[in-house]
Amino acid sequence: MDSNKEKNIYYLDELSSYQVENNDKDARGWVVKDKDGRVIGKVDNLLVNKNTERVVYLDVEVDSSIVEANYKPYGKKATDGVHEFINKDGENHLILPIGLAHLNLESEIVFTESIDHKTFAETKRIKKGVPIYREYEIAVMDSYNRDKNDREYPQDDAYYDRNEFIAH
Repeated sequence: MDSNKEKNIYYLDELSSYQVENNDKDARGWVVKDKDGRVIGKVDNLLVNKNTERVVYLDVEVDSSIVEANYKPYGKKATDGVHEFINKDGENHLILPIGLAHLNLESEIVFTESIDHKTFAETKRIKKGVPIYREYEIAVMDSYNRDKNDREYPQDDAYYDRNEFIAH
């Protein structure tokens, strides 16, 4: 990822003046499960858009089963050829848009109704704590929305107005 790009997303831990609202649940440490109930990992951190002042992603430390599946990350074709990614050693985190995550408050489990284990395993991962840039966000969204991949994503905060970023 190019460090010269503008950073839009921050880890909650980076923002000393930010905290989870008293009425909201802090899902850090909660188990994350796929649409079939398989463990994907656990929520390690929350990712905040400072402009909108809301959590837009969960930072998920993936379960070893995701890494051990050893799938090549999904990449849609770019206009100038094939856009490919490789998961490297130590890349054991991925992001999950808040609108695709559902909370089971009793069990303290995060689950998704639309993404399966294979899709998570084929999604480009990152190392813990690396900056999140739009390029990575789009790669993840493309992986999660494979059947709708002809989208053009806005380059401003309108990007976060889609259903994937609205808490359900």
